[in-house]
Amino acid sequence: QVQLVESGGGLVQAGGSLRLSCAASGSVFGISAMGWYRQAPGKERELVAHIRRGGETNYADSVKGRFTISRDNAKYTVSLQMNSLKPEDTAVYYCNVLRLGSPYWGQGTQVTVSS
Repeated sequence: QVQLVESGGGLVQAGGSLRLSCAASGSVFGISAMGWYRQAPGKERELVAHIRRGGETNYADSVKGRFTISRDNAKYTVSLQMNSLKPEDTAVYYCNVLRLGSPYWGQGTQVTVSS
């Protein structure tokens, strides 16, 4: 089993920045992709960004140019730097990793952007 712990969420004014971090522990050998999803009230969970072990990244169109995902393969951590935050970024953000074809999820961290 893989355990994921997120940190860095909070309340920020529009235009501000936050950095989310996620640390994986447990059966970490074999982890391939790592990423972040988010879910706003009344909406389905959506992909924000993910990064493969080789460094290839993918971003949702709504966050391109504002968010940056990174990972440390030795420490099994993944981070999301969020700049120029907008009220529509408000959501619960979930860390996600893929290990041996199975997904694992963190508990989620709240990000609230005020206008």
